[in-house]
Amino acid sequence: MKIQNQTAITFSINRYQRNETKIEKTLDKLASGLNIRRAGDNAAGLAVSETFRAQVRGLSQAQRNMQDGLSVLSAADEGLNNVNGLLQRARELAVMNATDTLTDEDRQASQMELEQIMEGINDTANKLEFNTMKILGENAPLVLMVGANPGQQITIDLMDTSTTALGLDAVNLLTRDASSELIGKLDEAIVQTTSNLTKIGSYYEAIEHHMENSFVKESNITSSVSLLTDTDMAKEMMNFVGLEVRQKSDQLFVSSINQNTADILKILSN
Repeated sequence: MKIQNQTAITFSINRYQRNETKIEKTLDKLASGLNIRRAGDNAAGLAVSETFRAQVRGLSQAQRNMQDGLSVLSAADEGLNNVNGLLQRARELAVMNATDTLTDEDRQASQMELEQIMEGINDTANKLEFNTMKILGENAPLVLMVGANPGQQITIDLMDTSTTALGLDAVNLLTRDASSELIGKLDEAIVQTTSNLTKIGSYYEAIEHHMENSFVKESNITSSVSLLTDTDMAKEMMNFVGLEVRQKSDQLFVSSINQNTADILKILSN
């Protein structure tokens, strides 16, 4: 006579232990909201998700780079507009002094103002900076990383707006002829400054375009990471309930067999 079925008990205990492990994993997913927390959960999925995460973080940093680039361009735009205003005032003085109705004292006063204007232009070129870097004082490339991968860059050509670069060194208004000659030089300088403002505008639009693209790309990749790594709460809750039911049934089964065995042994002992 068999008092208990050891095979059935062993099967139930083994299934109970397996369920216990599965319940722990399910609770971990429900608590963390993550479907993949360690390599053991999904090794291939983890590799893909980490690649995606690297792309997302790279894009976030690229967006900060581009924002800095826009700040540089905004400062350059203000500086160039200031230079352009100074050039316009210098041209007024040149036109005013290209006539014989002024006295030498008048020309001296205009010359003093012209020198202040030239000094203001050089002051803008030499002192306008971003992170200690000159913006309008030298012709140098500014390379911006606008993506998360190698080669995803754009180059901004910074411009020199000093009086030397504009061809305005040692200019004067002391004679009618010098004033008349200065008008032509100032026209060329204004054209050059206006051209630089146009370049700044085109660079600004290009960076904004790259930034919009990076936002879209980051959003798409983030959605992919979420689908791969985030827990499907409804599915995991159903899985948890199913495991709990099996766990309870195995407990009741083993408990019932043990109780029956105890009852039979008690009867036999009497």
